[in-house]
Amino acid sequence: MLPSFDSLRCRVISCGRIVRMSAAATESPAPPFERMAVKPPSHPTYDLKGVIKLALAEDAGDRGDVTCMATIPADMEVEARFLAKEDGIVAGIALAEMIFHEVDPSLTVDWSKKDGEHVHKGLQFGRVSGRAYSVVVAERVVLNFMQRMSGIATLTKAMADAAHPARILETRKTAPVLRLVDKWAVLIGGGKNHRMGLF
Repeated sequence: MLPSFDSLRCRVISCGRIVRMSAAATESPAPPFERMAVKPPSHPTYDLKGVIKLALAEDAGDRGDVTCMATIPADMEVEARFLAKEDGIVAGIALAEMIFHEVDPSLTVDWSKKDGEHVHKGLQFGRVSGRAYSVVVAERVVLNFMQRMSGIATLTKAMADAAHPARILETRKTAPVLRLVDKWAVLIGGGKNHRMGLF
């Protein structure tokens, strides 16, 4: 399942003209763990905030998106929609909110689905609005995590359903630094975590 931003209908508030872009976002507080559909597993040596900061630094560094800074007016406001490109289990919604909040707390994010729910190809299941620059900086990191997590959750759900009443446990054979994210996706898909490391 590969969610993606739909073509954006961006509104330029200062000029009143319609502009097409490839990303967008808006304001929402960081999601408290209490209201998450599936809480992330805990890890003794790192947390999600650290993973998010590392992912954003890897993409934008300490300079930001130089193309956006050169081409998008600072006051441009946009709205973008999340569109499912395949049938599957959506995962990474709570993480996406955390990323958007880390980039710009004034961004607004709304969802019609929760982590772990089924989506069908073509379904619009979320939207984000706010400063265009902030949306563009966050969107690739958000989509990379959501695509990975949704793929893991979708496969896990299929295996968990086929194995019922037995339980599906994962291993610690995950991509370096993404263990917490991958194991969270397994939980979202209906699997169980085995152990977080060699401890």
